[in-house]
Amino acid sequence: MTTKKMNATSEGYFVLLGFSNWPHLEVVLFVVVLVFYLMTLTGNLFIIILSYLDSHLHTPMYFFLSNLSFLDLCYTTSFIPQLLVNLWGPGKTISYTGCMIQLYFVLTLGCTECVLLMVMSYDRYAAVCRPLHYTVLMHPRFCQLLAVACWVSGFTNSALHSFFTFWVPLCGHHQVDHFFCEVPALLRLSCVDTRVNELSLMVTSSIFVLIPLILILSSYGAIAWAVLRMQSTTGLQKVFGTCGAHLMVVSLFYIPVMCIYLQPPSGNSQDQGKFIALFYTVVTPSLNPLIYTLRNRDVRGAVKRLMG
Repeated sequence: MTTKKMNATSEGYFVLLGFSNWPHLEVVLFVVVLVFYLMTLTGNLFIIILSYLDSHLHTPMYFFLSNLSFLDLCYTTSFIPQLLVNLWGPGKTISYTGCMIQLYFVLTLGCTECVLLMVMSYDRYAAVCRPLHYTVLMHPRFCQLLAVACWVSGFTNSALHSFFTFWVPLCGHHQVDHFFCEVPALLRLSCVDTRVNELSLMVTSSIFVLIPLILILSSYGAIAWAVLRMQSTTGLQKVFGTCGAHLMVVSLFYIPVMCIYLQPPSGNSQDQGKFIALFYTVVTPSLNPLIYTLRNRDVRGAVKRLMG
């Protein structure tokens, strides 16, 4: 096993094939990815800075939103610069160590986002369904503990998968048929049976995707029931404004992730999987700030106060 492993990585790098099957698309994709990356950087930094500077936004909702923005910044930065380099030039290599680091952080941040979106839905549930107890339920110290739990769960799950993935012996060649290092693409390079790895990936994906999704839908079921009993039009508008934005973000993230990770590798064509992954890794993080801020009165008020 060790010999095969050394043969596969003796040159110290992997080749990320990415979108090399469509060379005429690479320049277009470079521009599109660069634009969305700049949008991600600008929009998420704007939310973090605004939430920090304006005391009116020192609430649980904007604390978790700042965490989400920081997470999206880290997530996109963990692989987009490498993707842009590969799209622009003929060289599409990544060092073995770089691939290990990229895999670890992409997995960490993806799992953390799944759990964080669930926590954000609980915050909305507490605000709408338990308004009189909201300040007790979402005490600042408890919010900090929830945020830490999200990050720790992501780092722990990623450490396990990264360890087991990089101990799988590879078959000599080192061409990864994806635009970043991820578990299913690396398992395809193996020359041994990887059903145990695939099963563990599906089980943990179910834990980190399906369970949070079920809890999110349960929270919004309770919120919908509370909204139906509301008499105030202003209250309805505020609930739809904040909860609608969160539901849209959840949909944009969870639907593509389920298409990729909650089915066997053979159930999805690799080319189709690349474009689905491109959407939830590049497009979704850039849309989150727009979704949360465009129709948000709190943010507009904060901007006006900041501008004097």
